[in-house]
Amino acid sequence: MLNEPRFPQGVEVERWKGFIKPHRVGLELKMIAEGLSPFCWSNGPGYRYSPHRHSRTQILYVLEGSITFTLPDSQAEVELRIGDRLLLPANVLHSAVVGSQGVTCLDAER
Repeated sequence: MLNEPRFPQGVEVERWKGFIKPHRVGLELKMIAEGLSPFCWSNGPGYRYSPHRHSRTQILYVLEGSITFTLPDSQAEVELRIGDRLLLPANVLHSAVVGSQGVTCLDAER
């Protein structure tokens, strides 16, 4: 979880602590056990998401590559790498830029 006070309340990042990279099926099963319906998406290097909000809480795991999320309202950013998890509460303004190797993520909303 983030200890950085600049991040909006409720934003959480869990860093992958395993010695081997996570397996997609294992993370999908974990998300399903949490009552989520995960889907997979990918983007190429440098792809940019303009600032936007989601009407529901977003839960995201990085499977490959990296992506940097920026939270304009708090002027904070966080780079997510393989295995990292982001919980982004509903209505938090954010943008993102995909890293130099592209990114593949598992994503779900609740």
